[in-house]
Amino acid sequence: MKYLIVGLGNIGQEYEGTRHNIGFTVLDAFAKASNTVFADRRYGFVAEASCRGRKLILLKPSTYMNLSGNAVRYWMQAEKIPLENILVIVDDLALPVGALRLKGQGSDGGHNGLKHIANTLGSTNYARLRFGIGNDFGKGQQVDFVLGTFDSEEQKSVDAQTETACEIIKSFCFAGLARTMNQYNKKGLGK
Repeated sequence: MKYLIVGLGNIGQEYEGTRHNIGFTVLDAFAKASNTVFADRRYGFVAEASCRGRKLILLKPSTYMNLSGNAVRYWMQAEKIPLENILVIVDDLALPVGALRLKGQGSDGGHNGLKHIANTLGSTNYARLRFGIGNDFGKGQQVDFVLGTFDSEEQKSVDAQTETACEIIKSFCFAGLARTMNQYNKKGLGK
């Protein structure tokens, strides 16, 4: 069985470690723990990992956030991965810093990356792991906020929850969406 695990973010040094790139951060941690490295491939940086006999394709799209669907569609088709075996890791302003919520479907919540994926795939029925980045910004400051970095206290929570996000990825692949949601969502993950 194959799974496509997508971490959303923007490529380039200026975006490294920003709130908007939390998807990349999680996949980097997962790849490191799996002793695998990313290679620059078509539409993204790709690594392969295995989890209890399942093959995981880790994808960090190089299309920039607003065109993420192009990378997702390409790798779904290239690896023949069904929609139910896709997990997208995405930053979420509606959740407190470090809070994690796994969902099997849903709206884009105003997130341009999710919006493009839904439009490109013609469906919102794919799993997403929402990683809270908080919303402590003034009117008109959203772009600067999401492209900013976490403060030292927030970073502690992010680091701890990045490990939990990696556990969720593994559980999604071997235990399935419903069991993983039951196990992790009810913990009220987050600070």
